[in-house]
Amino acid sequence: MDLSGKYAENVSMPSQPAASSGSQPSATRGIKRAPRRRAAEIDVDEARKAFFLMVGFIALIWVLQVVNWADQYRLDVSYGILPHDIGRLPEIFTAPFLHFSWDHIEGNSGPLFVFGLLAAYRGVVRFLGVTALVAVTSGLAVWLFQGNRELTVGASGLIFGYFGYVLARGVIDRNLIDALAAVVMGLSYAYILTVAIPGTPGVSWIEHLGGLVGGLAAGWIFRTRRGERGPGQAAPPGGSGRGSKGSTVAVPVSPGHPRADLYKELGDLGL
Repeated sequence: MDLSGKYAENVSMPSQPAASSGSQPSATRGIKRAPRRRAAEIDVDEARKAFFLMVGFIALIWVLQVVNWADQYRLDVSYGILPHDIGRLPEIFTAPFLHFSWDHIEGNSGPLFVFGLLAAYRGVVRFLGVTALVAVTSGLAVWLFQGNRELTVGASGLIFGYFGYVLARGVIDRNLIDALAAVVMGLSYAYILTVAIPGTPGVSWIEHLGGLVGGLAAGWIFRTRRGERGPGQAAPPGGSGRGSKGSTVAVPVSPGHPRADLYKELGDLGL
């Protein structure tokens, strides 16, 4: 018969005898602070990964731009999206890395870095999935609906996709910071949003719309589900609670309790 069953619960912590109840508050404070420090470390770590990822992304498209410029922009012709050409369908994954001119890449680099960082800082692996989805939706929109066999390249579809993802993530996950960040940065780059209007010459608004739709869908697909801990949420100390394996911790009992000595002995035995 387990006499300690009414007074102990299973958590992954070493046993504490009842006599040490005077030091219990300080130990409890230490336990409560540890997850917060761990959560902060995870947030900083993910933000650092996101920062270096986007720095590498921007560096890559600029290196490709130099090569493309030196080759008279033949990469655009070879790896851009041509609507309704089944042989050029795989180019939906290469077109976002290419640009038509220096002005084109300069206009995209700033918002791409900012919105990409906002999309990636809560999880780099999830961000890669978002990028793949947005590349597919924006590229397919161009391939299916763009007219006159117009060659299309550029990272604008990704920019609109990241914007839609951050906004949808903030609304769906009820994260006010993400939603406000998306709105504020969207207003800061309002000139980018204006080119999503149909009829802007030389601009594929269909690609922008496809990217935006993909980003909104990604906000739902990659949402934080109930019971799932995000990168900034630490697990409670000692596991999941009552069914977890670990040592038993005796509930503190006052020295004047009639069974205080018995509980102390059981605690010393690890029961």
